[in-house]
Amino acid sequence: MTAGAAKRIGVVTVSRSDYGHLRPVLEALRRAPDLELLLLVAGMHLASEFGLTVRDIEADGFPISARVEMLGGGDTPEAVAAATGRGVAGFGETFARLRPDVVVVLGDRFEMLAFALPVAHIHGGEVSEGAMDNQIRHAITKLAHLHFASAEPHARRIAAMGEEPWRIHTVGAPGLDRLATTEPLPRAGLARELRLPEAGPWLLVTFHPVTLEYRDTAAHIDELLAALEKTDGFIVITYPNADTAGRLIIERIEEFAGRHPRRCRLAKSLGERLYLSLLRHADLMIGNSSSGLIEAPSFGLPVVNVGARQRGRLRGANVIDVEPSREDILRGIEAAQVPAFRARAGAAANPYGDGHAAPRIVDVLRSVPIDARLVQKRFSD
Repeated sequence: MTAGAAKRIGVVTVSRSDYGHLRPVLEALRRAPDLELLLLVAGMHLASEFGLTVRDIEADGFPISARVEMLGGGDTPEAVAAATGRGVAGFGETFARLRPDVVVVLGDRFEMLAFALPVAHIHGGEVSEGAMDNQIRHAITKLAHLHFASAEPHARRIAAMGEEPWRIHTVGAPGLDRLATTEPLPRAGLARELRLPEAGPWLLVTFHPVTLEYRDTAAHIDELLAALEKTDGFIVITYPNADTAGRLIIERIEEFAGRHPRRCRLAKSLGERLYLSLLRHADLMIGNSSSGLIEAPSFGLPVVNVGARQRGRLRGANVIDVEPSREDILRGIEAAQVPAFRARAGAAANPYGDGHAAPRIVDVLRSVPIDARLVQKRFSD
């Protein structure tokens, strides 16, 4: 970085889920006159089977500095390893060409292991015991040079991993910033967009593979769908991530939707406004998405969290944890509909912050010197 030049801030996004959290940071970076945004798009964004969500980024008006193709045609452990290898080569070429001063990642996806530069890591220190994301997140924490934690317990965990205190900043979850800037659709308008009856009830379902238990994926999704068979209401199911065994889930939910065309809608990607509007108007969320723990509390939306994927993650008063069995899922759905539980879920604060994370992140990026102290890490006992 030359004296007086704007810092070049690379931001990597690989999926619809991380883009939603990064979007407020991208907006804040775009407004900062002394920072140059370099947006790097990879992974699921470039795959048509996951909705080709790079088009959402283009529609938001963010210039894309590079596109890195990673995913192949499979989701076996071998295919995931090959995708990571393609990412290493692709990001290596991209960083050599663009030369960012710092790279910002929201990191627990395997795609994020594909580079090593001065890294600013968002959402480190969290735990999701059922997914290999857990190990990847901790690995990126040790690779990173700046840490933007979403809550104080996560900051303490980063410090316990030997990271120097001056590198750690508790900023909140940046995905909550967009709740104040995204105007939700009214329920009637959302019903028209999703072809749902306005009366409801509406159930939002997202289920990802539990990657450390991927051989049980068929049993897990079959139990969830068996429980949904016995529910009342209208179901919106979003596609899973590009994880090991994700395509098996896609096959099962497509078959389920085909048997229930009147009350089930499938969405590869809802897009930000539709998704946040659905969080506001849905009656219940079911599955194992981190969105149920991070964004849903801000809407007071009851969540039935299924299985081990999010085990260990900080959760609010809106979450009921159940095992991946149809009986337990149905018990959770029944408990989530009790008025007293819904009242508690609606009244509790979101443990992931106040919705002002992005300005805090940009302030740190603006002020931190890109020097030897930043790059040369020391273990803090």
